[in-house]
Amino acid sequence: MSGIGVEAGAQAARSRALAVLRVRGRALAAALLPAGVAVILLVGGSTGHLVGPGWDAARIAVSALALLVLPAAAAVALVVARARPATTPTVPVPEESAPDLYRMVRDLADRLDVPAPSAVALTPDCDSWLEDRTHAAHGPPARSAPDEIAGPHGSPAHRRTPVAPVLVIGSPFLWWMRVGELRAVLAPVVAGTGPSAHPDIAAARRFVRGLDAALAVASAPGRGPLARMACAALGWVAGLLLRGCREHATQMERGVAAAAAERAQAVDYGLRIVAQEQVGLAYAGWDRLLTRVALPAWRMGRWPSRLDAGVVAALTELSRRDRLAEGFASRLGERPACDLLEEPGAVDEATSLLAARLFHGGPAEPGPDWAPVDWRAYPEEVVDRTWRAEAARLHRVLDSLGVRPAVDPMAPDPGGPTLARVLDHLAEPSAVMPHQSPSAAEEAPLEGMYEDDEDTDPGTERSAALAAGLSAELAREEAGAPRGATSAGRGPESALWDDGCLPLFPLQPPRTGRDLLADHVTAMVCCAAVDTAGAVPALDWLDGPSLLLDGERACDLAPRVLSLIEEGDPGPLRDWLATTGIRPEKPVRLV
Repeated sequence: MSGIGVEAGAQAARSRALAVLRVRGRALAAALLPAGVAVILLVGGSTGHLVGPGWDAARIAVSALALLVLPAAAAVALVVARARPATTPTVPVPEESAPDLYRMVRDLADRLDVPAPSAVALTPDCDSWLEDRTHAAHGPPARSAPDEIAGPHGSPAHRRTPVAPVLVIGSPFLWWMRVGELRAVLAPVVAGTGPSAHPDIAAARRFVRGLDAALAVASAPGRGPLARMACAALGWVAGLLLRGCREHATQMERGVAAAAAERAQAVDYGLRIVAQEQVGLAYAGWDRLLTRVALPAWRMGRWPSRLDAGVVAALTELSRRDRLAEGFASRLGERPACDLLEEPGAVDEATSLLAARLFHGGPAEPGPDWAPVDWRAYPEEVVDRTWRAEAARLHRVLDSLGVRPAVDPMAPDPGGPTLARVLDHLAEPSAVMPHQSPSAAEEAPLEGMYEDDEDTDPGTERSAALAAGLSAELAREEAGAPRGATSAGRGPESALWDDGCLPLFPLQPPRTGRDLLADHVTAMVCCAAVDTAGAVPALDWLDGPSLLLDGERACDLAPRVLSLIEEGDPGPLRDWLATTGIRPEKPVRLV
């Protein structure tokens, strides 16, 4: 390792930290200045100096100003000191539940010659970082025992060193990476505890975090007029101080990162290059697993309880399909990093529930309408239920539009929900039926589904009306659903963030009218395939819910559905139904 590079980065960080602290010192001096001037004027008057009408007026004015500024400054300082900055929700990992992981982290810290992190926590994301949580609770920041250092003239002096930050590890890394790869990836992160232990850097970070938290307190809604005025003043002061130290804080963090990266250069350097490839691969697989697999389950009120194990299955499947990833599968014979946990299954379940909360806004605890689902039960519990729920919603909207059912006198349930009803309605070349419900189109906009209304043919007019009805129906269902996220039973970490802001990290924007219609028509086709052609629902690790026909995945359905809803042309879909043996005129089972 280059000691010169490490020292240069650390020195740059320390100098910027001192610049941040100078901003704090100037603010303190400005707050004390009126009081100091008032004391001088009062002492001067009592000793016979500074007397006269002018000096008397100055004493009164400056003393009044000091009486206003001092309490206000004390209040701002109190809020900054006691405000609780937003702390990332994580799953704590106690040392007794992962002694091998803690041992690896401590060995890594010893090799890097830096303090070991104070604790380890997991986040349901593909990232790792250090997080200082000394500000997480009310009261003064926690400190470790004082260290004796040499003071002036050789006399002993005492300075308190900050508590080491918490090491937050992305949970997908633990399951996909091998032990050596995880160690290599964490090396530059753990190296950051060195600069973090410096008292000036720690104090500067606390000051900036306190200002951030105070600004958040000032911008919180739901207060009376006087409180809003006080919060406006607080926000102005906090914003002014933040602007004064923002550039210094940014450069300080860059110096800390540079010093940490330079210090970690000599630790598993060759392996770290390979491990970085696994970081990118894990991120791609995790994102795909969340959007394609987890999101449909969350929308159904179910949450997959083994997301981290699922990302391993997804990436293994990717290595089977993609020749570029073939070499990654051979790594699976090595020891996975999740073996460093005593109970990886329980940790996976906890991070999976947290992921559902962060990315979807689900409840904090399982319940009747928010139950875990195992991967083996996913096709039946999620895929099939999703299809049938969407098919039922589609037919409810058709009922509200006054669309007549397609009657099959030979069917056991003539007039039941059939795919033929959907096909006939979307393909019929006539204007929208005059007796349709006008409220559906009024309650939900078409969300830009069709931009050129003049050239829209009657078939796409029907698609637009049906899409609007589905949007309205879905909006009503979501508005009527009770919020599961409550303050009951939350720990100190989860209490730091507001349930009203959930989801914190939404996976996807709201679906457009066309997307909703395509999903619902596809669901209706899949229900008909399962009920009339012996198809089965299945889970594709990379693409999510899928339909198996004779053991093969039906991957050519989407363009035929789009031809129906965008062009009003049912020909391609009808041909596909005939080829696969699906009977659109037969009623299907709905939820």
